[in-house]
Amino acid sequence: MSLHTRLLILVIASMLVPAGLVGLRFMQNRSSDINAALTNLAAAADEIAGDLNEKIQGTAQLHYGLARARDLDTRDKAACSAFLSEVREEHPQFTGILTIDPDGSLFCDSLRTNRSLDLRDRAYFKQALVSNRVVLEPVFGRLTGISVLQIAYPVRSDAGALKLILLASFNLRKFAEFHHKRLLGEKDILLVDGKGTVLVAPSGAGWTEPVGGSIAGSELFRFAATPDREAFHEVTDREGRAHVWSVAAGSPSTRDAGLYILVGRSKDGLVAAANRRLYEDLAILTVASLLLLAAVWILATVSVGRQVGRLAAMAKNLGRGDLSARIPPPHPGGELGGLMTLLNDTAESLQQQRAAIADLNQKLSQSQKMEAMGQLTGGVAHDFNNLLTVILGNSEHLADRLAGDKELHRIAGDIATAAERGSDLTRSLLAFARKQPLRPRDIDIAGKLLDMEPLLRRSLGEHIECTFALDADLWMTSVDPGQLATALLNLVLNARDALPDGGKLTVEARNTSLGESDLDVNGEPRPGDYVMVAVTDTGTGMTAEVASRAFEPFFTTKEVGKGTGLGLSMVYGFVRQSGGLVQMQSEPGHGSVVRLFFPRLATPPAEDPLPAERIAAPDGSETILVVEDDDMVRAYVENELKALGYRVLTRSNGPAALDLLRQRGDIDLLFTDVVMPGGIFGPELARQATALRPGLKVLFTSGYTQDPVKTPDGVGDARILTKPFRRKDLAAMLRAALSAPPR
Repeated sequence: MSLHTRLLILVIASMLVPAGLVGLRFMQNRSSDINAALTNLAAAADEIAGDLNEKIQGTAQLHYGLARARDLDTRDKAACSAFLSEVREEHPQFTGILTIDPDGSLFCDSLRTNRSLDLRDRAYFKQALVSNRVVLEPVFGRLTGISVLQIAYPVRSDAGALKLILLASFNLRKFAEFHHKRLLGEKDILLVDGKGTVLVAPSGAGWTEPVGGSIAGSELFRFAATPDREAFHEVTDREGRAHVWSVAAGSPSTRDAGLYILVGRSKDGLVAAANRRLYEDLAILTVASLLLLAAVWILATVSVGRQVGRLAAMAKNLGRGDLSARIPPPHPGGELGGLMTLLNDTAESLQQQRAAIADLNQKLSQSQKMEAMGQLTGGVAHDFNNLLTVILGNSEHLADRLAGDKELHRIAGDIATAAERGSDLTRSLLAFARKQPLRPRDIDIAGKLLDMEPLLRRSLGEHIECTFALDADLWMTSVDPGQLATALLNLVLNARDALPDGGKLTVEARNTSLGESDLDVNGEPRPGDYVMVAVTDTGTGMTAEVASRAFEPFFTTKEVGKGTGLGLSMVYGFVRQSGGLVQMQSEPGHGSVVRLFFPRLATPPAEDPLPAERIAAPDGSETILVVEDDDMVRAYVENELKALGYRVLTRSNGPAALDLLRQRGDIDLLFTDVVMPGGIFGPELARQATALRPGLKVLFTSGYTQDPVKTPDGVGDARILTKPFRRKDLAAMLRAALSAPPR
């Protein structure tokens, strides 16, 4: 085998690794492009559904206003129709607005046709007769033949008697046409009702079923009607063309009305851009590879042994994956020297790619570690709260039983105090894990700042001069004290990092009123009365570009490993969740100031009642079903409730509790943990329980919940008793839940 042939083989072998990496990257790019197109398809469906829900809510508001209009409180049919006609001219999205008498006959309508219609057979009329809220039904208009969403609202007298039914016919065809134009005609929009009737058909050539036709037995309708469906579904038409469809999640009202919103696109169109990019990249890679091979062949024919040997050694090193290998100078002139330089550059580029991949792996590992730490922290806090519930409750029992022995009574009190301090620790752990809902309290921010002053001074160090400027008579505000402390500590630590050589830091609190010209960091005005807390430093400051991104999650200017980029974003989220706003000013070399504004309480808070040391008598006699998976907590709660005079039934999981609810009839309240084994969490258990017993009261308890408890449909306002709790808290919350008016 000739020398240049051997060299050519070696070069080809050395190219296999980078070519494979580049080809793999091309395939990954194609997959990412297709996934992005699918995500955009689902987002378009949800956006259309969200817009429809806003239109429904707007129509409901219109109905509420019309129900109070004097022009409708008349039996003058012509005057009533004229009034509705004027209303419809202002709302062209409706094909018509009309009123229906309680007997189902049309009274007046915006089209002023003076027609007579009997609407008793319409589903929306039947539902409105027994409802107090807006009722929806997708149908075809009897006169126009246009697909509409009938939005009906029963207008009742103060005594509850039905006076009339307001009906607005929302034009679904025009609604779909608007969104089709907004999507530039790239996607198909299909609206069907719960029976599979096509209300609005796609305008593309691949759709064959006309408006008014039925797709009830089709694969597409089965996909749309499946509750736990997949995000996307591919359907092939009669001509063999594949389409990808996504169904909007929709709102409860549209789901109850049986309206499905589907957005689809041909599979060819969906992947066309990704395929085109892949083909172009592969073509470029192929051409580049062929050009390189041709150059190597020419260079090999004129090369000499020593230089070819250097090239062969370099190729072998690259083939073994040693990307640090280089052809050392001096390099010969001409094409051979250029090839050596090219190989060196290729190795350096691949080495940089390998370093970038290693850096990404390190960041992924760090992210997974922080997530695992958050999960571990939240789990430990949850279990610790269960233990503290038993400790705190039993310490109260001991204190009551040992009231005559001062020393033992003091020891029992110390146990309760230690348990409460442990509760504070678990709240801090949950705050670190970002899994604790806000617990706002009416507080004096100045007092909170004074309490934090020693901690903040210790955090800054002696090289930074710290000053507190707190106005007297600060307004009261409602915030979470723990989250406020975390936010201030974040701001002070950021200021400390901006003062490496020392400087001054000022913490200020005062009352202020903002107007329309006072904007937050997003440029939004939020006028009103606020308590302002500001942290000012004389540090390095920030450029305008950095300041504009300071509150973005994961944005940081600190070195790797010295900051997560979440501090200011957490501060911003807490303040906005508290109803306030954030302002920031900074200039390089002149320091920074961050101002937090918390809304002033509209009315002074009522004084907290003195805590009762003990409960002298039982507080109730009702029957309570306790559902708690922790044996010790369940036993403690059972004993406490019996001591309060209640009849108690206990179960350890949701399925067992539902079985008991189906058998017994003397249960007044469900007291359930939020997170439990058995496949049914507390909110779902409450939903099914109230479906079985509509009058059943519900009280939740939890030592850890990632989100605040959301009230299931039909349960009413959710009450939650946070673990650990004292006997008086349990008694008060139970009585409040049992005394709540029926839903």
